[in-house]
Amino acid sequence: MKPIDAADKAHRPAWREPMVWLVVGGPAVVVVAALTTGFIAWRGADEVVTDPVVAQTKGPAALQPALTARNHAATPR
Repeated sequence: MKPIDAADKAHRPAWREPMVWLVVGGPAVVVVAALTTGFIAWRGADEVVTDPVVAQTKGPAALQPALTARNHAATPR
């Protein structure tokens, strides 16, 4: 293996330079991560519930006493 001198360094392609990978690779990784996160959020989105009564009845049975008490405390007699 021969050592790299200044003449060889001037003729190296851009993709062989480590600094190019640091400058291009960082933003590229961020773009891929953002697209992946967006895809996961789009595919796993919960359904939109507009009626509060329907929202309470769809909750787990264990939360029903807490929801009833909260609603009772928020409304006057």
